[in-house]
Amino acid sequence: MASDPQITQLKRISGQLDGIVRMYESERDCIDVVHQIVAVRNSLSRVAKDLLTTEACSCSKKQDIDRLDTVLKELLR
Repeated sequence: MASDPQITQLKRISGQLDGIVRMYESERDCIDVVHQIVAVRNSLSRVAKDLLTTEACSCSKKQDIDRLDTVLKELLR
């Protein structure tokens, strides 16, 4: 289950996406819009990595080797 920091980050990302839509609708400079898109993409990548790291730790503690292998492959992808 997602921890509070991850939910907070996802809500922040949601707000950033709303801002990108407003920027695009108001015809802001494309470079500004793209910079925000890159920031959101990087934030999503961090959240995904955090989720996978948490899952890997959980699998390790449970000694669920098959699941751990799957999670590690995704984490290292």
